Amino acid sequence: MIKVIIIEDDPMVAEINEAFLGKIEGYTLLRSVNAIEKAKEEILKEKPDLILLDMFFPQGLGIDLLKWTRINNLKCDVILITADKSMTSVEEAFRYGAVDYIIKPFTFNRFKEALLQYKSRRNDFKDTESAEQELIDKMLFKEKETEHSYVDSIKGFSSHTCEKILDIIKNMDGEFVTAQELAKLTGVSRITARRYLDLLEREGKLLLHMEYGKVGRPLNRYVIKED
Repeated sequence: MIKVIIIEDDPMVAEINEAFLGKIEGYTLLRSVNAIEKAKEEILKEKPDLILLDMFFPQGLGIDLLKWTRINNLKCDVILITADKSMTSVEEAFRYGAVDYIIKPFTFNRFKEALLQYKSRRNDFKDTESAEQELIDKMLFKEKETEHSYVDSIKGFSSHTCEKILDIIKNMDGEFVTAQELAKLTGVSRITARRYLDLLEREGKLLLHMEYGKVGRPLNRYVIKED
């Protein structure tokens, strides 16, 4: 199990972080702390693998706590979860070894993706005794692979199928597609195609247009959402 300490002074946000963390397999919460000095005591005592860290506290900055872990050569990783959108803060966080930077307000999917990617990287380190360039490149350049990695944890869905469907729709040059048409293009059932289309629409990857006829249900058509 990956041991986690949450450092957050807003009780509501801390509660959200705890609830989200509890839904992800392979993680255990050691405790939540609302002050930097108390957090230092708990980190030294509990020796967490991962810290979920806010930026702003009444008595200091989360980035200073991150620096403190590095100065003291503590073997723990840090994910910043903060409302601070300053690129200076983002750059500094990564410079001092933060493994991710999540901006409030955030979705469960973004939170989950960060933790799944972190767990995957830890497993790569743990399962390999010597580093080959291919493995290092895979760990560093897998953004596309992990864009929908959390989908694999949803029963009945595959991140590979998600990517395949998106690529097909992107190559349709702005044409709308129905579940029936997508089923023929991919070889999956119409019901499966509809489930993936609905998921990608909820993710904000697709736009939904409902075409109403004279009778019966409206026909759902989907198209890529332009950036």
